[in-house]
Amino acid sequence: MMRIIPLIAVVAFTAGCGRTEAPAEPPATAPVAAPVADAVATSPAVLTPVDLRRVCRAGLAAIHGQEVAAIELTGLEGAVINAQWRAPVDGGIMRAQCRAGDGLVVWKPLDLPDPVSVRWMNEAADPVVRYSLLGDAVTITQTLPDGTTETATLTVPVTEAAG
Repeated sequence: MMRIIPLIAVVAFTAGCGRTEAPAEPPATAPVAAPVADAVATSPAVLTPVDLRRVCRAGLAAIHGQEVAAIELTGLEGAVINAQWRAPVDGGIMRAQCRAGDGLVVWKPLDLPDPVSVRWMNEAADPVVRYSLLGDAVTITQTLPDGTTETATLTVPVTEAAG
């Protein structure tokens, strides 16, 4: 029995001799991406206070059909921006809150007659508002519940939003 074990080991070891194995497959490589420009739009998960102001001004302007200059930022409560602008119909003041991050803008109207309507606009029937930043440009894309999209690229310089 002791003689068989070394013999089995030698046979097993040499069994592969003389065989030609198929060449190993080259390691899988990731597809090479086409070169991109140095300036690429981003949607940071957490915004700096200056970029939060820029995104909220652009977002509220796009959502409400206003010029960026018409949106006045009136305060900051943690990560929530308070804003106001002139109502287009009667010239009164419209007020809202805005928060943004991780590529999304969410807003809440204030001072509405029906308290149920004073809520964050992030329910299934509300448009989804996304942002991206590229230099002074803030691109806002609204996806409506029916799947259509509206995109606006607004200029909000960093220096303008810093204060």
